[in-house]
Amino acid sequence: MTTLPPPSVKKAPDDSIERKIYDMVDGFANYIEIPNDRYRLSYNLIKFVQGSGDPPEILVHSAKIDIKGITKSELAASINEELGLIVG
Repeated sequence: MTTLPPPSVKKAPDDSIERKIYDMVDGFANYIEIPNDRYRLSYNLIKFVQGSGDPPEILVHSAKIDIKGITKSELAASINEELGLIVG
C-alpha cells in the first residue's frame, strides 16, 4: 500500500486581503494559542469582509476558539480595530 503526498498549497499573495487577515490573526497567538483556532477565526473573518459572515463580536463567541489572557469582548474590539486598518 502506498501513500500519496499531500496536495500542494498555493500561498496567497502578500498584498491580498486573505494574507493580511491571516497575518493579523497570527498576531493574536498569545491569546489564541491553538493554530487551528486561529485558522478558523481567519477564515470566518475573511467571510465577514466579503459580506457573507458574522462580525467579530459574534465570531469570537461562535467560532469555538480557546482564548487565554483576554476577554472575548476585548479580543473582538482588538480584531475590529485591526480590521479597520486592513480594510479601511
